[in-house]
Order: sequence, then structure tokens, then C-alpha cells
Amino acid sequence: MPELAKLTWPQARQAIQTCDVALLPVGSVEQHGPHLPLGTDWFIAHHIAAQVARAPRWLLLPGVVVGVSHEHLQFWGTLTVSADELRALVLAAVRSAATHGMRRFVLVNGHGSNGAALDEAARLLRADGIAAYVFNWWQAIADTLSALSLQPVDHAGPVETSLILAIDPGLVHGDGLRDAGQGTEWGTFVEGVQVEFDAIRFTEAGNVGDPRLADAAKGHVLMAEAVAKLTQFCIWLADQRDDPLAAAHKP
Repeated sequence: MPELAKLTWPQARQAIQTCDVALLPVGSVEQHGPHLPLGTDWFIAHHIAAQVARAPRWLLLPGVVVGVSHEHLQFWGTLTVSADELRALVLAAVRSAATHGMRRFVLVNGHGSNGAALDEAARLLRADGIAAYVFNWWQAIADTLSALSLQPVDHAGPVETSLILAIDPGLVHGDGLRDAGQGTEWGTFVEGVQVEFDAIRFTEAGNVGDPRLADAAKGHVLMAEAVAKLTQFCIWLADQRDDPLAAAHKP
């Protein structure tokens, strides 16, 4: 099914009347080390959603490019919104789409710090009677990440670098790989309590995880698994024909 933003309003009417689930990708524009573009999280989320939306049952909505990225502001080029602003923008977009009859939505998230705002937005939408859920690709494919022996903590490390290699290898700056760090922990902790939150405080290069371990073939495997997982979730959501929120309404 085409992207909503590319349709005329008569085409949009037809697409909305025939779609079962609408996909809203949400990303970020933030530093991703010296080798990956600022839009890495957006590129991954949008690519997953766009691949799934090639099927006629799903509709791709214009996404939210800038996310909650305060922890990266010390690095050039990072853009951010507050959690309140992200939640408000997602609520406005979904509620306006719902006025045209769409009732089932998946927020396809590409950035961890967006999570709290998106979870709350989805809960508020479900309270409105709009079935909205959050898809975090890294959680959905956790078993595959483990099977490929990729580091569980990753920011511009082997996981994201592998995915960008699969999406567009021209976006990976090989000369920057020499300057990337190889740290394995996001944040600084004392007795299990995180005491440093800003990336610059624990990664001078901006990345966590060794991107030199990235591999395009692994990236294709990860992307295919994420697309498959999201597709299966959309099928499940679409099949809840009578009331996808019925379970939540039970006392």
C-alpha cells in the first residue's frame, strides 16, 4: 500500500477504507559516532515500517523524525524534543487519522529514549478506544540478536551499523570506523545506580559497541526478522475484528 503522504485525498480515502493497520515510524536525529549518520534511528524505523507496508493491508503514515535525544546534545547536529512534545505530536497525528476511520495503529520505534513517551501515548489512545501499540524492533528480535552473538547494548555499534549497511552501505563512513570507540556499557553506574546519563560522559567518540564487528549479511538477517515480526503483529492486530481492546475492558 502506498505512503499516505504521497496520495491525493481521493486516493487516501480509498487507502484508508481498505487498510487494516496504520504504521507510524518514530526515530531520532542524534549523533551515532563518527561513522553513522545522525538519522540512523529514523532510517531503521522507517525502513522496517516501509517494508511491512508494501503489503496491501497496511498503510504507512508520515513519521516523526526527531525524538527524545537530550543525552546526545553535546555532539554536533543532534536535535531533540521533550517527552511531552513527542507524546503530544504522536497523539495529534493518530487522533487526526482516527477521525477518518483508522482504528488500529502501530508506533514503530527506532530510538530507546522515545519509549516512555510512546508507551504513554499508546495507553492514552487505547483509553480513547483507539488500538495503538509500540513496536521496538530490538526487543522483537532479541532472540536473533543473541543467536548472532551481537552485543545487547548497542549505540552505533555492530547492531545498528550492520542494519545501516543492509539499508544503504553508502551511509556508513568507513574512515570514521577508525575513530569509533569500543565501550560496552551505556551509562556510568555505581552500585547498580546509573549516575551518568549524557553520552559524552562515557563515550568520547559517541558510540557504544565495536562497529568494526558489523556485517551487512547480519544486517539483512536482522532486518528480515524485524519485518517478519512486525508483519505478524499487524496480522494479529487486524484479526482482532470485533474489539481489539476487549481484554482491556474486562474488570
